[in-house]
Amino acid sequence: MIEEQVILVNENDEQIGLMPKMEAHEKAMLHRAFSVFIFNDKNELMLQQRASHKYHSPELWTNTCCSHQRDGETNIQAGKRRLQEEMGFHTPLEESISFIYKAPFDNGLTEHEYDHIMIGSYNESPEINPEEVSNWKWMTLDNVKTDIKNHPEIYTEWFKIIFDKFYEHINITKK
Repeated sequence: MIEEQVILVNENDEQIGLMPKMEAHEKAMLHRAFSVFIFNDKNELMLQQRASHKYHSPELWTNTCCSHQRDGETNIQAGKRRLQEEMGFHTPLEESISFIYKAPFDNGLTEHEYDHIMIGSYNESPEINPEEVSNWKWMTLDNVKTDIKNHPEIYTEWFKIIFDKFYEHINITKK
C-alpha cells in the first residue's frame, strides 16, 4: 500500500511540494489540511470520537471529520470525500475560515497544518466507519465550549484551538 501524500504549503497556502504523511508529521512540515463541522437544524454540532488505533489522538473527541487534501483536489472535494469515508454520508459544504496551527504529540509527531474549515448541515444519524471513528454525538456549541473548559484532555488539540480562537466566527457562520 502506498502511503498517503500531503500537500506541503508555505504560509500563504501555496503548494511547494508533496511528502508522505508520516514524514511530514515527523518533521513538523507545514501542510494543507481541513476540518469539517456539520450542524443539524437544532444548531447542534456533530462530534466524532476518533478510533482507538489512530496514530495520534486516539479516542479523543473532535469535529465531525478532518484529514488532508490530495494533490489536485479542492478543499470541498476533499471534505466531501472524507465525510463519506469517516461518517458515511454526503452533504453540501461551504468553506469558512482557515488558519495555521502547530501541535506536538507525545508520540514524537507534530501536526503543523494550514487548516481549512468547512461547514455543512445534516439531520440524520451517520453510518460511522469503525476504522476511523469509535462514536459520535450531537452537542450545542455552548455545551462543547463548556466541556472543553472542564475536560480539555478528552478533545483533540486542533479542535481546542478552533474553539479558543474561532468560536465566535463558527458560531456566526453556521446560522
